[in-house]
Amino acid sequence: MTALRAEGLVAGYVPGVDILAGCDLYLDEGELVGVVGPNGAGKSTLLKALSGLLGVRAGTVTLHGRDITGLPAHKRVAQGVAYVPQTTNVFASLTIEENLRMGVYLRPERFADRYDFVASLFPLLAQRRGTRAGALSGGERQMVAMGRALMMEPSVLLLDEPSAGLSPALQDEVFIRCAQINAAGVSIVMVEQNARRCLQICTRGYVLDQGRNAYTGTGADLLHDPKVIELYLGTLAGA
Repeated sequence: MTALRAEGLVAGYVPGVDILAGCDLYLDEGELVGVVGPNGAGKSTLLKALSGLLGVRAGTVTLHGRDITGLPAHKRVAQGVAYVPQTTNVFASLTIEENLRMGVYLRPERFADRYDFVASLFPLLAQRRGTRAGALSGGERQMVAMGRALMMEPSVLLLDEPSAGLSPALQDEVFIRCAQINAAGVSIVMVEQNARRCLQICTRGYVLDQGRNAYTGTGADLLHDPKVIELYLGTLAGA
């Protein structure tokens, strides 16, 4: 069954200027779908449109067959869509535990149950639950942001550049965690600049260019497609 579907999305930030120009995407239940492409292709804009943070000028977004195109972001959260932005994704002045409590503010009675689940994925968060997020490293902050997004038990998780700014070792850790979250039953759409690593772990992938779908296929197919390598991946695909 399809968890999330976007058809013909047109969206932008300035009147008359479209960043997305008829973009399509579908995410089946249990999938991890990667979205890659050059800078300015519309990858992050796509996630904002899917999460409800950016209104669309044309097209539709459906969640488990229900049209959510006009729903604001907080109502999409309540229906099972979680979004982790690339930057400014934690409350720096709050502790790890307080950040996680913010993630379940719509259903605070579920904190204990969901906290145990998140702690099983990110043991470090439990060990340092009283530490302020502003004192954490970039990799630790990413864990907090992902953990907070999981507190509402989403069926769909939207990740914007989860490995951005991290060392190679921490990037690998993030990708491992993403695969674990997906294996736990959460369907994921991941936007990534680290195209090679993303395509290695995703079920299917999309290559965006100028707000449109340039290529789509399994992660392995895209990773080894000569045209995709030449135009978008370069040496990343063969590393």
